Amino acid sequence: MRFCGINKTTLLDYPGHVAATLFTGGCNMRCPFCQNSGLVLEPQSQPEIREQDILAFLQKRRGILEGVCITGGEPTLQPDLEGFIRRVKELNYLVKLDTNGYRPQVLRYLLEEELLDYVAMDVKASREHYSLACGLPEVKIELIEQSVELLKNCRIPYEFRTTAVKGIHTAEEFTAIGEWLQGCKAFYLQNYRDSEQVIERGFAGFERGQLEDMIRAMAEHVPQAALRGMD
Repeated sequence: MRFCGINKTTLLDYPGHVAATLFTGGCNMRCPFCQNSGLVLEPQSQPEIREQDILAFLQKRRGILEGVCITGGEPTLQPDLEGFIRRVKELNYLVKLDTNGYRPQVLRYLLEEELLDYVAMDVKASREHYSLACGLPEVKIELIEQSVELLKNCRIPYEFRTTAVKGIHTAEEFTAIGEWLQGCKAFYLQNYRDSEQVIERGFAGFERGQLEDMIRAMAEHVPQAALRGMD
């Protein structure tokens, strides 16, 4: 496994647990509002952290950290993801995977092997506007749909989440997303925040009242939908 970054302690990335977050390089999407442009566009130029150094760190932090969050980029592109997770599990850590859901075959295998304890999947937009949101000329939406269904029917905790971006999303968009995700256990809406690391500049977030309108648009189908990061 090749890692491009580590957050050694987080109380936010793995709900309910003290965790470390590991960043992988490379992605199969090009979401214009992505905050990790270096990881997505130029993973080869990012600092490399060796797997053995990560495992040595986790060994030392046993009893302090409870979980490991693997994010990106897109972790399911990593050829040795399974092996690395097995080695982390041998240290008795919980494992959370962040994914865009575009490789459902990998997600299915990891779930079947009981290697994951929590999954967070980004739902970029409604089916109709998925290509715009993920920055690809064409999207095989059936792959995203497979991952959605895998999580809705899995036995472990999971969440779907969407970053609301002006120019891509409207309140009406979230009615369609709610219909799609109906029956899911958890959905979080987070607001876009601009930064120098974003792939394409010029986007903006919404006012709190607008975000609340989006949540209300989902309420009929996903009553537990909530805002995140709006302190």
